[in-house]
Amino acid sequence: MAVVSEAPTRAGTTWQLVRAAWAVTAVFALSNSPTPLYVYWQHEFGYSAGTLTVVFAAYIAGLALTLLVAGRAADRYGRKRVVVPGIGVALVSAMLFVTADGVAALIVARLLVGVAVGIVVSAGMAAVVDLGGEHRRQLTSMLASIAMVFGAGLGPLLGGVAYQATPRPVGWVFSVNIVLLVVALLGYAGLPLDRPTGRRSPGFPWPRVPHVPAPNRVHLFRGAAVFAPGLTATSFVLSLGPSLLVLAVGNTSPLLAGGAACVMFLAATGSQLVLGRLEVRRLFGLGAASTVLAMVAVLATLATRSPVLFVAAALLAGSGQGLGQLGGLRLIAQHVETDRRAEANAALNISAYLPAAILTVATGYAVGRWGMQPASATLASVLGAVGLLLGLAAARATATRASR
Repeated sequence: MAVVSEAPTRAGTTWQLVRAAWAVTAVFALSNSPTPLYVYWQHEFGYSAGTLTVVFAAYIAGLALTLLVAGRAADRYGRKRVVVPGIGVALVSAMLFVTADGVAALIVARLLVGVAVGIVVSAGMAAVVDLGGEHRRQLTSMLASIAMVFGAGLGPLLGGVAYQATPRPVGWVFSVNIVLLVVALLGYAGLPLDRPTGRRSPGFPWPRVPHVPAPNRVHLFRGAAVFAPGLTATSFVLSLGPSLLVLAVGNTSPLLAGGAACVMFLAATGSQLVLGRLEVRRLFGLGAASTVLAMVAVLATLATRSPVLFVAAALLAGSGQGLGQLGGLRLIAQHVETDRRAEANAALNISAYLPAAILTVATGYAVGRWGMQPASATLASVLGAVGLLLGLAAARATATRASR
């Protein structure tokens, strides 16, 4: 291991924190802007629900592959040198969405979005915590988490409104996204993001499964135990929510699909703002409970075909992801050293996004074979049970260690 001389981390101003957080928001807004437009593209290109989940999986694939290298690269070369190219990748993706003329173009665009998201959830969110300084870790970990879920909610709202307002919504939606990303790119200029200090391995950071030092692995596992089921629940709403509304509820409104996705992430934002001061074990307990209740609401939606229950499921899923994510990020901010923080963020996210991708894609193809109700009911039942067991284990382990 090569030893690098220690230097104090420069804390940023409030305005600099906002600029760093906006990059996370802008990229996540792009990542979820296509949600209400899938119905439009499905009509234009004639693809199935199974193909829709493959488009979503391309996003997960790009994200997962990026997480194998982005965190270590940011810890080695500095946050800015990784985040700025990531914003550039997002801009290319937005331009591809504007010009997409088939499923293949959508897959490439979603793959590139995944790359950009993989960069901001590891390097971008670590940059927000770094700029806050050591004395504001709890506050800045919450700011980073809120920036992510706020952007994730802003995107589908833009898409839904544009779909209702114009017969050609794609150009409008992604032109707005391009503006948001350009603002983020300009905002990163001048941020005091030095290379992290401490110990770094020599050589190029070749792709590998992200990991953290052995003493911190228990923190990572506890965060993933609640964050992963919550993220899977929101991924289900994002990828199959429009199809669920059409096939099970009988409602074809993209505004409702986009609005449900928007309120889902607004619930994630609101739950963090309202409950963010709670200790981590309570965040985990409430997050796991929200995810379980979200799956109960999905089952109720399938039984009653009620749009109200679908929106309730989205609200609960958003709260489950938001609280689990906040608890995991707080453990990383409090316990993982600065020079390993971006890789720890990458590890947390890959442990959540991979099961979300696998379960969502499997459900999409199960819908094509057995129908929406049995496939969605199976996912909801399995995810509810797993979320309950893992949430109880994470909350109990956190409480036990806190009492020592």
